[in-house]
Amino acid sequence: MDISEIRAVRIEKLEKIKGMGINPYGKRFEWTHHIGDILKDFQEEIDVVIAGRLMAVRNHGKVSFMDLQDQSGRMQLFVKANHIGPEAFELVKNLDIGDIIGVKGTTFKTKTGQESIRALEVTILSKSLMTLPEKWHGLKDVEVRYRQRYVDLIVNTDVRDVFIKRSKIITLIRCFLEEKGFLEVETPMLQSQAGGARGRPFKSLHNAFDMDVYLRIAPELYLKRLLVGGLERVYELNRNFRNEGISTRHNPEFTMLEVYQAFGDFDDMMKLTEDLICHCVKEICGTFQVAFNDKVIDFAPPWKRTSFAQIVKEKFDINPEDTAEVMLEKVRAKKSNVKIGRLTRSAVMKIVEDVLEEDEIINPVFFTDYFTFLCPLAKTDPQNAAISQRFEVFIAGMEVGNAYSELNDPQEQRARLEEDLEDDIETGNRNIDQDFIQALEYGMPPAGGLGIGIDRLVMLLTNSPSIRDVILFPLMKPQELHPNDRQQQDAG
Repeated sequence: MDISEIRAVRIEKLEKIKGMGINPYGKRFEWTHHIGDILKDFQEEIDVVIAGRLMAVRNHGKVSFMDLQDQSGRMQLFVKANHIGPEAFELVKNLDIGDIIGVKGTTFKTKTGQESIRALEVTILSKSLMTLPEKWHGLKDVEVRYRQRYVDLIVNTDVRDVFIKRSKIITLIRCFLEEKGFLEVETPMLQSQAGGARGRPFKSLHNAFDMDVYLRIAPELYLKRLLVGGLERVYELNRNFRNEGISTRHNPEFTMLEVYQAFGDFDDMMKLTEDLICHCVKEICGTFQVAFNDKVIDFAPPWKRTSFAQIVKEKFDINPEDTAEVMLEKVRAKKSNVKIGRLTRSAVMKIVEDVLEEDEIINPVFFTDYFTFLCPLAKTDPQNAAISQRFEVFIAGMEVGNAYSELNDPQEQRARLEEDLEDDIETGNRNIDQDFIQALEYGMPPAGGLGIGIDRLVMLLTNSPSIRDVILFPLMKPQELHPNDRQQQDAG
C-alpha cells in the first residue's frame, strides 16, 4: 500500500470518528503523569492520566494492546471493550499508529510481567493522516531526517535525547556564568554593518530606512560597547549568520557563546573555558572520558597548552614577519598540492590551520601565540608585537573556542582594522565600525573575551558526527513537492 492509499484509509477513519460526534483534533487535556515517571518507580493499581502518540497497535477482537509514547518514555496500554464501553471501543478501532491520544486508567502488570496501564477512558487529541516509518527499518535517510525533523524526533529516541541534552547544556552554561556574576544580554542580530569577525554576511534591505542591513556575523563589537558602558561581566548566547559553505562542521546559521570580563585577560578566559566545559562534560556525561566517533576524549583538567607559532615554525619554517609569497612557498615545500585563490597572509595561514587540523588532536588543547595579523581585535604580547594574546581551544580536531586579551587602545584598534581590511579580500566587507572606535575613545577597561561554538560542543558531548545532527532545522535546499507526494521511508 503506497502513501496515498494509506492516507485515504486514514481520512476514511477520520470521517468515521467525526460521524460519531467526536472532534478528532480535541481540546485541552489535563494529564497527571509522564510515562517515564510511572516506569521509574512503578507501582500497581495507581490511577494515572497520560497523553502521547501511539507507536504500536495490536488488535485482538474486543481487546487492543497499544504502545503509547510521550517525551519521557513508552508504555503499553491494555484496552478492553467492557472496560471503556462499546462506543469508546469503536473509537479505538479507528485509531492508527501516529495518533495522539489521552488515556485515563490504572497501572498493573500483565501475566508476563509487562508494566502496563489498564485503560478506562480514551480520548483522541489529534488524528494522524501520515504513516510513520516502520520501526525495524526506521527513518535512516539522512536527507529526510533533516528535512522532516518532526518525524525524526517521533521515531528516533536517540535523536530526541540529543536535543534534550543540548537544552540542558545551554541551561548549565547560563547557571555557571550567572553564579560567577555574569549578566546575560542581547545585542542586535540585524546590523547596519557586519563586524566583529571575518566572514561573508547575509545582506538585505530595510525598506523604511532605505538602507542595507546585514545579519550579524558576530556580536563582539556590541558586547565591548557594554564594557565601555560599565557592565563589567556580560555574556550572550547568540545566533550568528555567515554566508559561506556547509560541511559537517559548518552551518550558515549557528549558535555561539560570547563572554566578556572587564579587568581580565586571555589567561582568565583560558581558566573560564576549561572550568565551564569541564562542568558541562561532568554534568552531561558523568565522566571526563567521553566517546566521540571511534575515539575517546579525555576532558580531565588541566588541559595541554601548545604554541601555534612554534608549531608553524617547526612544520613549515614560517615566521610571522614573512610575506604572503614567502609563506606560500614554504607551505608548498611541505605540501605540494596546495591551491590558493587570492594571495594574502591570512589566506595562506588558513591553509596552514587546515593542515594542522589534519593531525586531529583528540584531547583538549589550548593553542596560544597566534600571529598578530590574524587577530586584529586582540592585544599583542608585550615581549613580541608579532604575537597576539590569543588562544584557540581544539578538541577532536575541531576548533571549539577562541579568546583574546581585548585590544582597548582606540588608535591602535583603528590602525589594526584598516590593516585587516587591506588583507581581507574574500568577504567583501570594506568598512570599519566608526562608532565602535568612538566607544573605545571613551575608555574600555582591559578585558578578556571568549567565544565558544555551542553546536560543536554539543556534537562532542552527544557523539554526533555532523553539526546538522545537533541543529533542529539545518538549512536545506527546498524541495518542490506537493505534500501528498512527499516521500517517506516505510517498510512496504
